[in-house]
Amino acid sequence: MKKDVYDGKVYDELNITSMLDLAWTLLVVFIISVTAAVQGVKVNLPKASTAPSLAKPKTKAITIHSSGQMYLDAYPVTMTELESMLRTYRAADPNLPVIIKGDEQIYYQKVVDVLDLLQKLDISQMGLVTQKVVK
Repeated sequence: MKKDVYDGKVYDELNITSMLDLAWTLLVVFIISVTAAVQGVKVNLPKASTAPSLAKPKTKAITIHSSGQMYLDAYPVTMTELESMLRTYRAADPNLPVIIKGDEQIYYQKVVDVLDLLQKLDISQMGLVTQKVVK
């Protein structure tokens, strides 16, 4: 190893201060990135029972098939039957939630007719079901 002369003294040590600063900085960045990647707090979640629920689901689903046939939940209905059934459900539950599932091939007017019917019955909790886009 070559010895350097500094102010008349022999200097034979390596200055590792900058390497230690780099090591500590990398350690801090690693600790922060690992703790940021962990989301939430781990807890032991309770197990749900496998018994079917006796409560009926409140949300009503209106499905419009590509042929134009409408269904309330799984039952085929006409527009007048749909109106009377929704009127009955609305009388039992003023906050009746309704979802509309329309096939992509149907005419938009069918969906608008159903939306008009929901507005006429004063059903404000409604949603349109779409497919999740996979990126």
